[in-house]
Amino acid sequence: MFENIRLSFQGIFSHKIRSFLTMLGIIIGIAAIIAIVSTIKGTQEQIKNNLIGSGNNTVTVTLKKGDDQIDYQWEGVPDGVPVITKDVKKQIEDVEQVQSCTVYRYRSYIDSLFYKNKMLDSGSVYGIDEDYLDTAGYQIERGKGFSPADYKGTSKVCLVDDTVVASVFGDVDPIGKILDIRGEPFTVLGVVTESTDFEPVINSIEDYWMYNQQSGGKIYIPSEAWPIIFSYDEPQNVIAKAVDTDSMTQAGKKTADILNETLSVNDDSGIKYKSEDLLDQAKSLQDLSSSTNNMLIWIASISLLVGGIGVMNIMLVSVTERTREIGLKKALGARRGRILMQFLTEASVLTSIGGLIGVAAGIGLAQVVSKMAEVPVAISTPAIIVSVLFSMVVGIVFGLIPSIKAARLNPIDALRYE
Repeated sequence: MFENIRLSFQGIFSHKIRSFLTMLGIIIGIAAIIAIVSTIKGTQEQIKNNLIGSGNNTVTVTLKKGDDQIDYQWEGVPDGVPVITKDVKKQIEDVEQVQSCTVYRYRSYIDSLFYKNKMLDSGSVYGIDEDYLDTAGYQIERGKGFSPADYKGTSKVCLVDDTVVASVFGDVDPIGKILDIRGEPFTVLGVVTESTDFEPVINSIEDYWMYNQQSGGKIYIPSEAWPIIFSYDEPQNVIAKAVDTDSMTQAGKKTADILNETLSVNDDSGIKYKSEDLLDQAKSLQDLSSSTNNMLIWIASISLLVGGIGVMNIMLVSVTERTREIGLKKALGARRGRILMQFLTEASVLTSIGGLIGVAAGIGLAQVVSKMAEVPVAISTPAIIVSVLFSMVVGIVFGLIPSIKAARLNPIDALRYE
């Protein structure tokens, strides 16, 4: 085997230009496939990150009426929706796909929030428990967070985000200042910010409005202080943090199932807890992207077929050129199998070198495409391995006919060949 490989390299380097032109089809095909697969993989990661963020892995489970959020301000609190107890929360935390969870209340619009004579035009208020900040991916940027006593009592304290600071406080340090929330004074303890630096790519007005809904001014108060502002308790929502991104769908579904078991509402009311399955949305977009790009892979594979035909052609030429050499080897006792393996090895080595050069060219091409088209790329190791192995298979398949021809040569006729 090693002798065959040595002879293969000797034959390839003795005809460098011819060997390179033979490998060119393989190089172009492999490079195109590596570049396309890398771009597809990078685009899919971008789609996923645009929808669910980077490293957050949280699923929101909310109470809905059909497919719509319930507006408690106008519709009131529906009957048969109990408060989520610690035991129910423990059940959710025990789900295999769930790393942690938090229970919170939420109003998407505050109709009265002031600091002195400045009003927040739009914003939302959250009634949170002690696990909210860690689970939802927030951290204290300035000031301090709630104490255990704040979570258990009805302290009039709050946390705000940078949007509230910019809109209401301006250049004034908000720590220790009093916010008037629906006529109740709340002391600002700290400013929170997201733990990750993720920013979604906004390519359309729909993307803008989706992100704008998530990034308005936010005020956080202890959940026990919720009735101070709204006069009564409201149904809670849950954020479940999955152990990894791929577990998000199951984490959301199982959390919703546990919460729905606690409901005693009329079946016809359409009131149920539902998870916001952003991962499923991401997969739908990824499948749409992949179905288009897979066609490009098949088109690029045609060049591999052309390259294989080129290998077969040059190996037939090589057999013809080395007819006397083959006759001499057979006269000295070389068997058909030995001749067959020599030419198969040469074809495989030729295409394998082309495959390795194609991989390097593909990685470089992917980086060029990334820079020019401003799209992310993610180099796929399995694609590299499969490409190199496939190039070897091309060499074996298309080198088989010339090798068989060489092995079947009559030694007398071969020695007489001019």
